[in-house]
Amino acid sequence: MFSSVALPVLVALYPSLAAAYSFDITSTPRQCQTFGVSISGSGSPPYSLLVIPYGASPLPNNIEARRIVQQNFTGSSTSFQLKYPTNSHFVAVMSDSSGFGSGGTSVAGTVLESSDSSCYDASTNVQPDWTYKIDPPNQLVQCQAARLWWDQGDPQGNPAFFGVIPGGESFAIPLGTTSDIVGTGRGFNWTPPIRGGTEVILTAGDDRGFGVGGSVTFTVGSGTSNNGSCLSSSSPSSTPGTPAGGSYPTSTSGAGTGDGNTSSGGGGGSSTDVGAIVGGVVGGVVGAIVLCFLALFFYRRRRFHKRTVDLLNEDPADGPTTETQQAYYRPEPFVLPDPTEVSSVGAAESRGTHLGSRRDSATSLGATSTLPPPTALASSRATGKSGRAPSLRPVNVVQHEDAGPPPPPEVEPEQEPETVELPPAYTNIRR
Repeated sequence: MFSSVALPVLVALYPSLAAAYSFDITSTPRQCQTFGVSISGSGSPPYSLLVIPYGASPLPNNIEARRIVQQNFTGSSTSFQLKYPTNSHFVAVMSDSSGFGSGGTSVAGTVLESSDSSCYDASTNVQPDWTYKIDPPNQLVQCQAARLWWDQGDPQGNPAFFGVIPGGESFAIPLGTTSDIVGTGRGFNWTPPIRGGTEVILTAGDDRGFGVGGSVTFTVGSGTSNNGSCLSSSSPSSTPGTPAGGSYPTSTSGAGTGDGNTSSGGGGGSSTDVGAIVGGVVGGVVGAIVLCFLALFFYRRRRFHKRTVDLLNEDPADGPTTETQQAYYRPEPFVLPDPTEVSSVGAAESRGTHLGSRRDSATSLGATSTLPPPTALASSRATGKSGRAPSLRPVNVVQHEDAGPPPPPEVEPEQEPETVELPPAYTNIRR
């Protein structure tokens, strides 16, 4: 319990944004079981842990059996019995001599089930030592003045008010000039430097402790004019960093846990950093994919340069060697073939037919004729201008077709033999 000399100093100070110490919840919160916390870092004892009920009561008929718990200690750890029913929620705030909330604020934790329920009375509502009021009633508006007041004589010593943002910052509300107004008792005006939409718990205390005046949860409104003249970068926020308290259940199943790395609000730092794990896993997967693509690229590149491109063979293993392949591309000169000799009777008859001779023949149809030698026949047909017969040079006609070899010639139907009449040879004239 803080003395009346130290409390006004705490009220006048806002918490530092960079805490030199943090706290961790060392045991799983369970109904009527031991609740433990530990300190890490260089804080300034004495320490004070404030556990505030959060949300509606889980008991039948909405019976509120939870009290605000303040646990003061000077060492590096402390523990006490948590007298909260199963499925109820709480917010924990750690402070030291440097200011309220300097050790950080947890998110809403959840109390898990146990077989012991003897630590609270489920049929009776608990009451704080005194209560405060707010005007306008039941509302806080961003940058709009509100009056916090109480009945004169209720607080013991100097009253104190505190703002607690779950998972964010906690701060002391400066005690302004107090005045007595008929109908609203003794109080002071306070302009909330909190952004609209932020959830904040206002708690009241006095010389006996931080939470003896009770607590009320508000959601700060933006107002019709959305006045932001009182806001700045140092205004209390719900997301200054990682929530405090380490690892603890945040759901009735116990699956959810608070994240406890050190934050600008003074969070604890012993729990596993889920963000770092997820980032490492994602980075590892991406790196593995990149390595696979690089390996595939170099493998295909090596295979491409290793194979010899051959357009003539489908299978390189069965193809010819390099010397044989070069032979495919060597040009071959065209050689004129030798002229063919015509010595048969059919050839002579063919020449006679091409000459179109119409002379009479002494050979009868079906008889075998005795033809003179080619030289004699040629001599008898020679003209007066030349002493020798013209020679017929055979010509080879080659036709190139890209579509393959030409079709075979059509076979002409058999015809009757044609009779060729030759003129008299006059080779056997007697003189």
